[in-house]
Amino acid sequence: MVASLENKELNALLHLLDEPDEKVFDSIREKIHSFGQEAIPYLEKALEISFDTFIQDRAGEIIRDIQRGELHVEFTNWINTSSSDLLKGYLLVTRSQYPELSEETLTIRVEQMKMDAWLELNDNLTALENIKVLNHIIYHVHNFDGNKINLFAPQNFYLNTFLETRKGSALSLGLLYIIIAQKLNIPVYGVNLPQHFILAYVSELAANVPSMDDVLFYINPFNKGAVFTKREIELFIQQLKINPDRSYFAPCSNIDIIKRLIGNLIYSYTQLGYPDKIEDLERLLKLTEKTT
Repeated sequence: MVASLENKELNALLHLLDEPDEKVFDSIREKIHSFGQEAIPYLEKALEISFDTFIQDRAGEIIRDIQRGELHVEFTNWINTSSSDLLKGYLLVTRSQYPELSEETLTIRVEQMKMDAWLELNDNLTALENIKVLNHIIYHVHNFDGNKINLFAPQNFYLNTFLETRKGSALSLGLLYIIIAQKLNIPVYGVNLPQHFILAYVSELAANVPSMDDVLFYINPFNKGAVFTKREIELFIQQLKINPDRSYFAPCSNIDIIKRLIGNLIYSYTQLGYPDKIEDLERLLKLTEKTT
């Protein structure tokens, strides 16, 4: 890596990381930023060889700013052009905490689960039989389960830590369930029920944007894929003492699911007291409000 760091301008700029004048350094920082991802190996090298905490702090801050900027560009592109790829949206939110994340490694793990389910499926299965297969693969073969002890821990929500521990929230379990189902052309969608995230199995004759009327039955991802009906949702809403709304019964968009994921992470970090992480996530959330 050291031998390949041959950009003379970047090397020269990094020798100025200790510039004491903040106004002058703002100009230096801006020039380093202009190189984007190309600057990161140089900054990482500066972190590695310097014992000056002032230089280390500045190099680390610029790395995070570049990674955040790149992430925001990718996330905006996902919102505007490719939100049908729910896995990509989940990976991008995970990268907000783990910028060096290997997306390929996690994608391969999800693909393996999909293949395990595909081997058990055939065109003659009913909707309920399809769900029985998915439940078997996700909850019994791969041993995923709800984290009932530490429900709002951030590691429940990030894809890499969730896949590692196999313990998650209703939302992370539901995300995984939808991703695998839709990769197999099984019409499972998310439903934005207050205080709980559930899934809906819709009619294969449904339009591109399914409605409440297209739902055949509902699925509880936090309870090992248990199947239930609209009546259970009505009783749950009564318990919450809130007015019923059609959106509590209808499939929601992938962007709505990702917004809920970011909101849950903000809540987690609010409970833990991490204002910097909250600020980063709020910036990401604001990008969802600028859809074209």
